[in-house]
Amino acid sequence: MYTIHFKFEEKGLEPVTLTNIEAGDSILEIALKNDIELHHNCGGVCACSTCHVYVEKGEDYLPEITDREEDFIDRAVNPRLNSRLGCQCVLEAGSGTIEVTVPDQSQFLGE
Repeated sequence: MYTIHFKFEEKGLEPVTLTNIEAGDSILEIALKNDIELHHNCGGVCACSTCHVYVEKGEDYLPEITDREEDFIDRAVNPRLNSRLGCQCVLEAGSGTIEVTVPDQSQFLGE
């Protein structure tokens, strides 16, 4: 089981800690199931960059980044070395703590 700490760059949003999270779901799916807003214009199939997050801790519990994911991260707003797409961060078997920072979601058109 995992503990996931979500932090937010958007002003006014408080950090959220989720516990007893099972392996097999992506960071995107976990966020949505727990009422954490994380855009996903392509529906979570690695075809856009709107579910872009920063993995601050726990990258060892996630699959390695693929070339395809890297290509879309290059299109994200403010990519960093620890950037990942939430839809591609599927928790692997095991347990531990993961810390994720969600970029300011108000940067997207229509917000």
